[in-house]
Amino acid sequence: MSETPLQSEEIERYARHIVLPEVGGPGQQKLKRARVLVIGAGGLGSPVALYLAAAGVGTIGMADDDQVSLSNLQRQVIHGTADVGRDKLESAASRIVGINPHVSFVPHPLRIDEENGAAIVGGYDLVIDGSDNFSTRYLMADLCEAARIPLVTAAVQRFSGSLTVLAPHLTDAEGRLNPRYRDLFPEAPPPGVVPSCAEAGILGTTTGALGTLAANEAIKLICGLGEPLIGRLLMVDLLAPRFETIRYRRPKSA
Repeated sequence: MSETPLQSEEIERYARHIVLPEVGGPGQQKLKRARVLVIGAGGLGSPVALYLAAAGVGTIGMADDDQVSLSNLQRQVIHGTADVGRDKLESAASRIVGINPHVSFVPHPLRIDEENGAAIVGGYDLVIDGSDNFSTRYLMADLCEAARIPLVTAAVQRFSGSLTVLAPHLTDAEGRLNPRYRDLFPEAPPPGVVPSCAEAGILGTTTGALGTLAANEAIKLICGLGEPLIGRLLMVDLLAPRFETIRYRRPKSA
Protein backbone atom coordinates (compact mmCIF):
# COMPACT_ATOMS: atom_id res chain seq x y z
CA MET A 1 0.00 0.00 0.00
CA SER A 2 1.36 3.42 -0.92
CA GLU A 3 2.21 5.87 1.81
CA THR A 4 -0.18 8.70 2.63
CA PRO A 5 1.78 11.96 2.72
CA LEU A 6 1.50 13.98 5.90
CA GLN A 7 0.74 17.66 5.52
CA SER A 8 3.02 20.17 7.23
CA GLU A 9 0.34 20.90 9.85
CA GLU A 10 0.01 17.18 10.54
CA ILE A 11 3.77 16.82 10.99
CA GLU A 12 3.63 19.52 13.65
CA ARG A 13 0.48 18.08 15.25
CA TYR A 14 1.96 14.58 15.55
CA ALA A 15 5.52 15.66 16.34
CA ARG A 16 5.61 13.74 19.64
CA HIS A 17 4.61 10.57 17.80
CA ILE A 18 7.00 11.07 14.94
CA VAL A 19 9.98 11.56 17.27
CA LEU A 20 9.34 8.09 18.72
CA PRO A 21 11.51 5.64 16.77
CA GLU A 22 8.85 2.96 17.22
CA VAL A 23 6.25 5.15 15.47
CA GLY A 24 7.99 7.76 13.33
CA GLY A 25 6.62 8.98 10.03
CA PRO A 26 5.76 5.49 8.73
CA GLY A 27 3.72 4.69 11.85
CA GLN A 28 1.86 7.97 11.64
CA GLN A 29 1.04 7.26 8.03
CA LYS A 30 -0.35 3.88 9.08
CA LEU A 31 -2.58 5.67 11.58
CA LYS A 32 -3.74 8.08 8.89
CA ARG A 33 -4.67 5.20 6.58
CA ALA A 34 -6.42 3.20 9.30
CA ARG A 35 -10.17 2.71 9.46
CA VAL A 36 -11.40 1.86 12.97
CA LEU A 37 -14.97 1.09 14.03
CA VAL A 38 -15.98 1.89 17.62
CA ILE A 39 -19.03 0.13 19.03
CA GLY A 40 -20.82 2.48 21.40
CA ALA A 41 -20.48 6.21 22.10
CA GLY A 42 -20.70 5.70 25.85
CA GLY A 43 -18.30 5.34 28.76
CA LEU A 44 -15.76 3.19 26.91
CA GLY A 45 -16.33 4.52 23.41
CA SER A 46 -15.80 8.12 24.55
CA PRO A 47 -12.11 7.91 25.53
CA VAL A 48 -11.47 5.45 22.72
CA ALA A 49 -12.73 7.87 20.08
CA LEU A 50 -11.06 10.91 21.66
CA TYR A 51 -7.63 9.29 21.76
CA LEU A 52 -7.93 7.75 18.30
CA ALA A 53 -8.85 11.15 16.90
CA ALA A 54 -5.98 12.83 18.70
CA ALA A 55 -3.61 10.13 17.47
CA GLY A 56 -4.56 10.78 13.86
CA VAL A 57 -6.52 7.66 12.94
CA GLY A 58 -7.77 8.64 9.49
CA THR A 59 -11.29 7.21 9.63
CA ILE A 60 -13.28 6.60 12.81
CA GLY A 61 -16.63 4.92 12.48
CA MET A 62 -18.97 4.78 15.46
CA ALA A 63 -22.16 2.78 15.97
CA ASP A 64 -24.76 3.94 18.48
CA ASP A 65 -28.51 4.58 18.43
CA ASP A 66 -28.94 6.43 21.73
CA GLN A 67 -29.31 10.03 22.86
CA VAL A 68 -27.27 11.87 25.49
CA SER A 69 -28.82 11.96 28.96
CA LEU A 70 -27.68 13.92 32.00
CA SER A 71 -26.64 10.74 33.84
CA ASN A 72 -24.25 9.89 30.98
CA LEU A 73 -22.02 12.90 31.59
CA GLN A 74 -20.33 11.50 34.70
CA ARG A 75 -18.33 9.12 32.50
CA GLN A 76 -19.13 9.67 28.81
CA VAL A 77 -16.61 12.46 28.37
CA ILE A 78 -17.10 12.93 24.64
CA HIS A 79 -20.43 14.63 25.42
CA GLY A 80 -21.16 17.89 27.28
CA THR A 81 -24.07 19.43 29.15
CA ALA A 82 -25.26 21.24 26.04
CA ASP A 83 -25.54 17.86 24.27
CA VAL A 84 -28.24 16.45 26.57
CA GLY A 85 -31.08 15.20 24.37
CA ARG A 86 -28.89 15.19 21.27
CA ASP A 87 -28.06 12.04 19.33
CA LYS A 88 -24.80 10.67 20.71
CA LEU A 89 -23.28 10.32 17.25
CA GLU A 90 -23.96 13.99 16.46
CA SER A 91 -22.34 14.99 19.73
CA ALA A 92 -19.36 12.68 19.15
CA ALA A 93 -18.87 13.95 15.60
CA SER A 94 -18.69 17.56 16.78
CA ARG A 95 -16.12 16.72 19.42
CA ILE A 96 -13.94 14.60 17.14
CA VAL A 97 -13.84 17.19 14.37
CA GLY A 98 -13.01 19.80 17.00
CA ILE A 99 -10.06 17.73 18.19
CA ASN A 100 -8.69 16.85 14.77
CA PRO A 101 -10.06 18.16 11.45
CA HIS A 102 -7.90 15.62 9.58
CA VAL A 103 -10.07 12.76 10.87
CA SER A 104 -13.07 11.50 8.92
CA PHE A 105 -15.99 10.52 11.17
CA VAL A 106 -18.49 7.94 9.86
CA PRO A 107 -21.71 7.63 11.91
CA HIS A 108 -23.69 4.40 12.06
CA PRO A 109 -26.91 5.45 13.88
CA LEU A 110 -28.14 1.96 14.64
CA ARG A 111 -27.66 -1.06 16.83
CA ILE A 112 -25.47 -3.59 15.03
CA ASP A 113 -27.12 -6.97 14.61
CA GLU A 114 -26.70 -10.14 12.59
CA GLU A 115 -28.40 -8.63 9.55
CA ASN A 116 -26.50 -5.34 9.20
CA GLY A 117 -23.28 -6.18 11.01
CA ALA A 118 -21.26 -7.91 8.29
CA ALA A 119 -21.63 -5.04 5.81
CA ILE A 120 -20.59 -2.46 8.40
CA VAL A 121 -17.69 -4.36 9.94
CA GLY A 122 -16.31 -5.27 6.52
CA GLY A 123 -15.55 -1.62 5.82
CA TYR A 124 -12.96 -1.35 8.61
CA ASP A 125 -9.48 -2.62 9.46
CA LEU A 126 -10.09 -2.93 13.20
CA VAL A 127 -13.00 -2.88 15.62
CA ILE A 128 -13.12 -1.74 19.25
CA ASP A 129 -16.11 -3.05 21.19
CA GLY A 130 -17.20 -0.81 24.05
CA SER A 131 -20.70 -2.27 24.35
CA ASP A 132 -22.33 -3.01 27.69
CA ASN A 133 -23.88 -6.44 27.09
CA PHE A 134 -22.72 -9.96 26.36
CA SER A 135 -24.93 -10.52 23.32
CA THR A 136 -23.23 -7.67 21.46
CA ARG A 137 -19.77 -8.85 22.56
CA TYR A 138 -20.38 -12.35 21.21
CA LEU A 139 -21.85 -10.93 18.01
CA MET A 140 -18.90 -8.59 17.43
CA ALA A 141 -16.46 -11.44 18.04
CA ASP A 142 -18.23 -13.57 15.43
CA LEU A 143 -18.47 -10.74 12.89
CA CYS A 144 -14.82 -9.78 13.22
CA GLU A 145 -13.66 -13.37 12.97
CA ALA A 146 -15.70 -13.83 9.79
CA ALA A 147 -14.27 -10.59 8.37
CA ARG A 148 -10.75 -11.60 9.45
CA ILE A 149 -10.06 -8.36 11.28
CA PRO A 150 -8.80 -7.84 14.86
CA LEU A 151 -11.18 -6.95 17.67
CA VAL A 152 -10.28 -5.06 20.83
CA THR A 153 -12.93 -5.80 23.43
CA ALA A 154 -13.31 -4.18 26.85
CA ALA A 155 -15.76 -4.50 29.72
CA VAL A 156 -16.24 -2.55 32.95
CA GLN A 157 -18.13 -2.85 36.21
CA ARG A 158 -18.07 -0.54 39.25
CA PHE A 159 -14.32 -0.10 39.96
CA SER A 160 -12.86 -2.77 37.69
CA GLY A 161 -12.60 -3.85 34.10
CA SER A 162 -11.02 -6.23 31.64
CA LEU A 163 -9.51 -6.00 28.18
CA THR A 164 -8.32 -8.41 25.51
CA VAL A 165 -7.55 -8.52 21.78
CA LEU A 166 -9.07 -11.16 19.52
CA ALA A 167 -7.46 -12.24 16.26
CA PRO A 168 -8.60 -15.87 15.81
CA HIS A 169 -7.87 -15.73 12.07
CA LEU A 170 -4.12 -15.45 12.84
CA THR A 171 -1.69 -17.93 14.34
CA ASP A 172 0.67 -17.59 17.29
CA ALA A 173 4.43 -18.22 17.35
CA GLU A 174 3.75 -21.97 17.52
CA GLY A 175 1.57 -21.91 14.42
CA ARG A 176 -1.57 -22.44 16.50
CA LEU A 177 -4.69 -20.40 15.78
CA ASN A 178 -5.30 -17.63 18.30
CA PRO A 179 -8.23 -18.08 20.69
CA ARG A 180 -11.80 -16.94 20.16
CA TYR A 181 -13.99 -14.99 22.57
CA ARG A 182 -15.77 -18.23 23.48
CA ASP A 183 -12.46 -19.79 24.52
CA LEU A 184 -12.34 -17.11 27.19
CA PHE A 185 -16.07 -16.92 27.98
CA PRO A 186 -17.74 -20.15 26.73
CA GLU A 187 -21.21 -18.93 27.69
CA ALA A 188 -22.79 -15.67 28.73
CA PRO A 189 -23.84 -15.50 32.39
CA PRO A 190 -27.56 -15.98 33.04
CA PRO A 191 -29.67 -12.82 32.85
CA GLY A 192 -29.51 -10.79 36.05
CA VAL A 193 -26.24 -12.28 37.32
CA VAL A 194 -24.11 -9.36 36.09
CA PRO A 195 -25.86 -6.09 37.01
CA SER A 196 -25.83 -3.16 34.61
CA CYS A 197 -24.04 0.10 35.35
CA ALA A 198 -27.43 1.65 36.10
CA GLU A 199 -28.07 -1.04 38.72
CA ALA A 200 -24.61 -1.41 40.27
CA GLY A 201 -23.11 2.01 39.56
CA ILE A 202 -19.72 2.74 38.07
CA LEU A 203 -16.88 5.11 38.84
CA GLY A 204 -16.44 7.38 35.83
CA THR A 205 -12.68 6.95 35.77
CA THR A 206 -13.11 3.18 35.37
CA THR A 207 -14.42 3.67 31.85
CA GLY A 208 -11.72 6.27 31.23
CA ALA A 209 -8.92 3.90 32.22
CA LEU A 210 -10.21 0.89 30.25
CA GLY A 211 -11.17 2.98 27.25
CA THR A 212 -7.71 4.53 27.13
CA LEU A 213 -6.10 1.10 27.36
CA ALA A 214 -8.35 -0.13 24.54
CA ALA A 215 -7.30 2.81 22.34
CA ASN A 216 -3.69 1.99 23.18
CA GLU A 217 -4.14 -1.60 21.99
CA ALA A 218 -5.65 -0.33 18.74
CA ILE A 219 -2.72 2.02 18.12
CA LYS A 220 -0.30 -0.83 18.85
CA LEU A 221 -2.04 -3.06 16.34
CA ILE A 222 -2.12 -0.39 13.65
CA CYS A 223 1.53 0.60 14.07
CA GLY A 224 2.87 -2.88 14.87
CA LEU A 225 4.09 -1.87 18.32
CA GLY A 226 4.86 -4.04 21.33
CA GLU A 227 2.88 -7.15 22.22
CA PRO A 228 -0.90 -6.91 21.77
CA LEU A 229 -3.19 -8.56 24.32
CA ILE A 230 -3.86 -11.52 22.02
CA GLY A 231 -4.46 -14.63 24.11
CA ARG A 232 -4.17 -12.54 27.25
CA LEU A 233 -6.88 -10.98 29.42
CA LEU A 234 -5.87 -7.85 31.30
CA MET A 235 -7.85 -7.42 34.53
CA VAL A 236 -7.81 -4.04 36.22
CA ASP A 237 -8.87 -3.28 39.80
CA LEU A 238 -8.74 0.47 40.32
CA LEU A 239 -9.40 0.35 44.06
CA ALA A 240 -6.27 -1.64 44.92
CA PRO A 241 -4.96 -0.59 42.35
CA ARG A 242 -3.92 -3.84 40.68
CA PHE A 243 -3.27 -4.99 37.13
CA GLU A 244 -3.19 -8.73 36.43
CA THR A 245 -2.94 -10.69 33.19
CA ILE A 246 -4.06 -14.24 32.55
CA ARG A 247 -3.30 -16.24 29.42
CA TYR A 248 -5.87 -18.29 27.54
CA ARG A 249 -5.63 -20.48 24.43
CA ARG A 250 -7.80 -22.13 21.86
CA PRO A 251 -8.34 -25.84 22.59
CA LYS A 252 -6.28 -28.07 20.30
CA SER A 253 -9.42 -29.75 19.03
CA ALA A 254 -10.99 -26.43 17.96
